[in-house]
Amino acid sequence: MTLSKCILKQLQAIDGTAQYSGALPKIKSSTGKVYFVKTGSSKDREQFAGEAASLKAIDAAAPGIAPRLISCGDLDDGNPYFISEYMDVAPLSSKAAEILGKRLATELHMGKSLKGFGFDIPTYCGITRLQNGWYDTWENCFAAMLQDLLWQLRSKGKYEGLCRKADRVLQSAVPKLLGPLVIQPVLLHGDLWSGNASVNSANGQPFIYDPASYYGHNEADIARMFGGFPESFFTSYHEHHAKSEPVEQYAQRGELYQLFHYLNHTLIFGGHYAASAEQKMDVLLAEP
Repeated sequence: MTLSKCILKQLQAIDGTAQYSGALPKIKSSTGKVYFVKTGSSKDREQFAGEAASLKAIDAAAPGIAPRLISCGDLDDGNPYFISEYMDVAPLSSKAAEILGKRLATELHMGKSLKGFGFDIPTYCGITRLQNGWYDTWENCFAAMLQDLLWQLRSKGKYEGLCRKADRVLQSAVPKLLGPLVIQPVLLHGDLWSGNASVNSANGQPFIYDPASYYGHNEADIARMFGGFPESFFTSYHEHHAKSEPVEQYAQRGELYQLFHYLNHTLIFGGHYAASAEQKMDVLLAEP
């Protein structure tokens, strides 16, 4: 398949001596390297930039745990492009999940921010824009993220009851569960679940992808949802990274962090995710 001149120009800027073949998103070079390449329209520019910034931060904290960003910007036609290394995926085994848990605990979640909680630019959790910005406390950061999500839900015009209940969570559960935390802001994947983690079939090592990074509470990255990871992941993780104090609120904090993603899935997909979000809120609001 013939590549567009715009894409070919960017690839030749990486290695001008190679020949390139394939179809997006998998492009092979004659030197044996394989690239993940995607292009978009102007509306995708911010999303591509957020993913690129996320991958750069992840690579700095934990090299090789995510595809390495190679290039991101605008093509000659004005549309955005994104190039990273390509990794062939294989299912995440129990052993690979154990390795991943250790790497998150000892590398990724050791990446600290000097600016506070948040991120420099917007990122996208799925197709949902996370406004980000910087906050002095995790409570304020998470509350702002949740408020922004509720604003987007309200704009749909059909989730007012759900949002009113979430307002109660903001007023009670968020300060109760996040206020007592004494934590440092650490780098998060931001949308970590079993669908965004695999094994690199080339070397057998686990890796994560499609990030929506920000600096926050490490437990927000490992809240179990959507099938989650093998138990070996959590065992390994907590062998190297203790649960935050107060430990007795660990499970409740997990419910709160899961709620954010169920609300986001309600925004994107609707359907039964709204009922699941309601159930999460009932649990959070019932706690004394």
